[in-house]
Amino acid sequence: MPRPARRAAAAAVVATVLVLAAAGCGGDDGEEPAATTTQAAPTSTTGDTEAEVPAEAVVVGHRGASGDAPEHTFAAYDLALQQGADYIEQDLQLTSDGVLVVLHDDTLDRTARGPAESCTGLVADKTLAQIQECEVGSWFNEANPDLADPAFAEQRIPTMEAVLDRYGTEVSYYIETKADDAQTGMEEALLDLLDEAGLGSPEGGSRQVLIQSFSPESLELVHSLRPELPLVLLIVVSEDPIQEATIDEAAAYATGIGPSSVNVDAALIGAAHERCLDVHPYTVDDPAQMSGLLDLGVDGMFTNTPDVLVAQREGHPPPPAHCAPPAS
Repeated sequence: MPRPARRAAAAAVVATVLVLAAAGCGGDDGEEPAATTTQAAPTSTTGDTEAEVPAEAVVVGHRGASGDAPEHTFAAYDLALQQGADYIEQDLQLTSDGVLVVLHDDTLDRTARGPAESCTGLVADKTLAQIQECEVGSWFNEANPDLADPAFAEQRIPTMEAVLDRYGTEVSYYIETKADDAQTGMEEALLDLLDEAGLGSPEGGSRQVLIQSFSPESLELVHSLRPELPLVLLIVVSEDPIQEATIDEAAAYATGIGPSSVNVDAALIGAAHERCLDVHPYTVDDPAQMSGLLDLGVDGMFTNTPDVLVAQREGHPPPPAHCAPPAS
């Protein structure tokens, strides 16, 4: 989609978000700002009941459609789904009063705007009430003048609970936990929210929720608490090939690995598939690179531009089956 058309689509999604917010949809206790707690379900490309993960390579909206709208906002998530993403990604942070919010950085400085005492510094040092004072769209307008929309300045930092309330069981989630001494309890808090949303006990091999982390310890904790949940070990970018020992370790508790796209080659994919692990590289926006990775047989990838990957995927066969389905 050309950038002017992409910008028009983003503007339409933001307008819908703000109209819904103005209609007064909100949380049960009324504590969250309207833009954060808009609960009306967006137009979904999935079925009327539960999301279905396709057999073809999955498209993961990296922080939503963050190439066209402010990352980790309802505008970005709605647009990602409109563009055909199979998953929307959430990065989790934990506030000082124990609430999971969706923000990539552990500090607010890059994307948040608002009172300095509330909207700068570590998320872990702020209460939810302080976080709610911040907007996270102005920075995007400043960085992307060709995609700027004044309505983006109304976008807020969502709680994970608000995300689950908004989209329910109609979409699929790709959630990243962070390993930090200041965020102890993140895994348990997430699992509680998934249980409350009816997403905590997948049956029949469902992968509607994937939990990823760069921290093996975080994933091993989740595995000990909910062994049925599919997990993905993120792997930091490396100048050297990824060691098979790393893949072996992941296979003990995970269902996939998430390497940087620059570290993906046929040998890595083969080694992962031999161990029944999916390969979901991050983060790919170039169509030629997408096509090359699909040719290699990746099982999906992260992108800031889901519609571009959807278009590339149409010309490629699904990734090869590499494991028998679970016994019924």
